[in-house]
Amino acid sequence: HVQLVESGGGSVHAGRSLRLSCIASGDIESSDCMGWFRQAPGKEREGVAAIDSDGTTTYAPSVRGRFTVSLDNTKTTMHLQMSSLSTEATAVYTCAAGKKLLVCVWDYWGQGTQVTVS
Repeated sequence: HVQLVESGGGSVHAGRSLRLSCIASGDIESSDCMGWFRQAPGKEREGVAAIDSDGTTTYAPSVRGRFTVSLDNTKTTMHLQMSSLSTEATAVYTCAAGKKLLVCVWDYWGQGTQVTVS
């Protein structure tokens, strides 16, 4: 089992930056991909960014060029650097971990952290 804990959420003004972190613990060797998802009020959850254990990254078109996902050397902490934030980024951001087959199959989820952009 893998436990995921997010941090770094908060309230910022539009145009500013914010960095989210997700710390993984437990049987992390069972996962070889991690990702960020977000769910805005009244909307479905959407994928934001993902990173494989080999460093390959993918981004949603809406955040590409402004958000950067990274994994530390221990591969236990994932970050999401968010720049040029707009009010559309307001959502609960949740990290996930899973096993990569043809795509990442998400097995574990964090509790989420609120990001509010005004």
